[in-house]
Amino acid sequence: MNERLDFTFTKFSRLLNCLLDAGYSFQKLEDFIINPSYRTVILRHDVDRAPFHSLRTANLEQSLGIKGTYYFRIVRQSNNTSVISEIAALGHEIGYHYEDLAMKGGDQENAIAAFKSNLEYFSTFYPVKTICMHGSPASKWDNSDLWKKYNYKDFGILAEPYFDIDFMNLLYLTDTGRSWNGYRTSVRDKVDQERFRVLKEKLVNTSDIINAVRNNELPDRIMLTVHPQRWSDNYSDWLAELVKQSLKNTVKRIMFVR
Repeated sequence: MNERLDFTFTKFSRLLNCLLDAGYSFQKLEDFIINPSYRTVILRHDVDRAPFHSLRTANLEQSLGIKGTYYFRIVRQSNNTSVISEIAALGHEIGYHYEDLAMKGGDQENAIAAFKSNLEYFSTFYPVKTICMHGSPASKWDNSDLWKKYNYKDFGILAEPYFDIDFMNLLYLTDTGRSWNGYRTSVRDKVDQERFRVLKEKLVNTSDIINAVRNNELPDRIMLTVHPQRWSDNYSDWLAELVKQSLKNTVKRIMFVR
């Protein structure tokens, strides 16, 4: 593939190597919560679909001595038992990418019962200690609202990034919308980053991030969130994802994003 294309595994590998060369360590979220390193990247993966893409990134990271966190949904598009088992065996953290409130139509009691059952399921693969909401952009229900009535720590959970990370002191970079400034079209994947607003305006593509790392422009603590289905070295898959995500972004701009 053309080396100038973004969102390829080749470009992702370059980003990881650049961060390593710049002296960043990588931490699973559970490890960061317990013992945060100073110059570190919390490497988070939201496995919304196409789980074999996540296995590709997990193997790449393992080959570099990197460990990250993989959040799986309960739906069949994400929940592949062999992939989950293999990623856990590589030493990565497995977490639950919950969407129970949206799936239960806003019914809090049914949602918490489903959350408990689904958490127990994923805990058969890994001792789950962190969870992360799925945005469910087409739903009117915000999955994180489940915690207005209940407490995830009652289920042995250490952290949920949207509640337990101080984003004013940590740069949040996410490929939501298949762009590093995808927060413009994001419905719920948003955090307070006013401190880094000027910096984030410059980081549109992966090459921008790589250049910023090389120029020592990034802070010492970063959460890097990737959706592995968006990354591919197969041009047909790459192009299909580009078209699909472009259409989704247009719909979100029209219907959801304010």
